[in-house]
Amino acid sequence: MKGTETQVTRREGCFPLSGERSACTGRLHQRRRDALEASPAQARASRVHMGLDVCVLTASCPPPTTGISGKSQILFALVFTTRYLDLFTNFISIYNTVMKLVFLLCAYVTVYMIYGKFRKTFDSENDTFRLEFLLVPVIGLSFLENYSFTPLEILWTFSIYLESVAILPQLFMISKTGEAETITTHYLFFLGLYRALYLANWIRRYQTEGFYDQIAVVSGVVQTIFYCDFFYLYVTKVLKGKKLSLPMPI
Repeated sequence: MKGTETQVTRREGCFPLSGERSACTGRLHQRRRDALEASPAQARASRVHMGLDVCVLTASCPPPTTGISGKSQILFALVFTTRYLDLFTNFISIYNTVMKLVFLLCAYVTVYMIYGKFRKTFDSENDTFRLEFLLVPVIGLSFLENYSFTPLEILWTFSIYLESVAILPQLFMISKTGEAETITTHYLFFLGLYRALYLANWIRRYQTEGFYDQIAVVSGVVQTIFYCDFFYLYVTKVLKGKKLSLPMPI
């Protein structure tokens, strides 16, 4: 019986490393995710990300939106939409519900600002990353690797995978133009900080509960890797008062 429980636990992707082992169903994983969302480290990460939305909204108002990738903002809106569908099925706390609604509102207002109100200042010529190159493999992977083959669980998994690559259109845009506005570089840096707070939360849960979320951790590591070059340039240039610029491709 113990061996069977261990097998189910590993198949579901939840790895309790101490204490009693139990079968980890999709519902149990949902409750653990909810507890993770309410933790102090993740609460701080949520506030950082909400501040980032305000930063993008600021960058989306005159002066121009040049340098902001509308496609990355579309992907982030899709991330939060598919992740927070549990608003209709689970209630965790007023704080949790309000933060999710604020995330969704800021995400869609940002997209509207870029493609609607200030579309004349949007640099569409350089925001040319093809989203299907990200969406198709992410959709396929979310069906193949998930904790439970149910609509909400697949959509949650899709949001985790998509968030790990959602910044690529923005990084591609910077590499194409060869430079980035100061507010854009600050936005990207704090977006990386938002992920770092999630990593701190995972480490804390591993130490205190002997538990980690395999999908979230792997996706978070992948996302952090994408930021490595940018972090280096941010520290060596932006923090020294220089404008972030990249060598233009030949």
